[in-house]
Amino acid sequence: MRDNDSFGTSAPLNRRRRKFDDDDPTFVKRFSPSTDPVWDEVEEETGWSSWSAPGVQHGPAPIPDWVITEHAAKDTDRGVLKTGKEADVHLVERGIPDTDRRVLLAAKRYRSSEHRLFHRDSGYLEGRRVRESRVTRAMAGRTAFGREAIAGQWAQAEFGALAQLWELGVSVPYPVQLLGTEVMLEFIGDADGTAAPRLAQTRPDQDLLADLWWQLVDGLRVLARAGVAHGDLSPYNTLVHGGRLVIIDLPQIVDVVINPKGPDFLARDVANMAKWFTGKGFTVDPEPLIVELLHDAGMRV
Repeated sequence: MRDNDSFGTSAPLNRRRRKFDDDDPTFVKRFSPSTDPVWDEVEEETGWSSWSAPGVQHGPAPIPDWVITEHAAKDTDRGVLKTGKEADVHLVERGIPDTDRRVLLAAKRYRSSEHRLFHRDSGYLEGRRVRESRVTRAMAGRTAFGREAIAGQWAQAEFGALAQLWELGVSVPYPVQLLGTEVMLEFIGDADGTAAPRLAQTRPDQDLLADLWWQLVDGLRVLARAGVAHGDLSPYNTLVHGGRLVIIDLPQIVDVVINPKGPDFLARDVANMAKWFTGKGFTVDPEPLIVELLHDAGMRV
């Protein structure tokens, strides 16, 4: 057996975990209200719009008027809005050259298999079914192909959830399109590229605080009646724009009935949000709402 010294002296390993934007409660998205975006300082990439790319899926009809569907459109990547453990969100401008027709979109790009850190697959994926046994085995074994399949499942799940909830009237970004592991969404923010703040970053007065809570309750009721829960709801994945509360980050949406942990996820969603609102001075008891939502989802309480 070789002595360890025979390999020479190596520098100590840096075991510090990489920090992502969604780990930081003080994180402000790239273009905060206090900082105007300077586009010429961002390295931009421009190409033809992916709206008509082979295999692309489009959002639910009727498609909003602001969505650009023309073949002549081009997409310009304006930079990163947010980094995360599973995906990065880029700001994309889609416009028609030599016209004033343009729109800002949020492109959520799930990580490649070698860079992804899916840390919560098992609990959320319970109850989901994949028809091909080969894919199921690969996902269970976390092979490179399996991790790629999981990424596709997360993207498909988020796109499908957004489409379903949009049609039900829940306040979520409109899902413009899905292509591979990229979900293109309505950008929630201002025309200059200033992203809407997360709820955790806001300091609403008591009237707005109460209004935001009841907006949230209305949305949770619709989710429950559809038999689902967000699964990871917190003040860090809800946005506030123009007094409107918008729910985001839905790849882990949970079927409350089929998933054996579904009721626990629903209860945690409510408890997380109730704690934040109570801490801001709007006292909320989560238990009655949890019971109501489970009943709406068809669960015996």
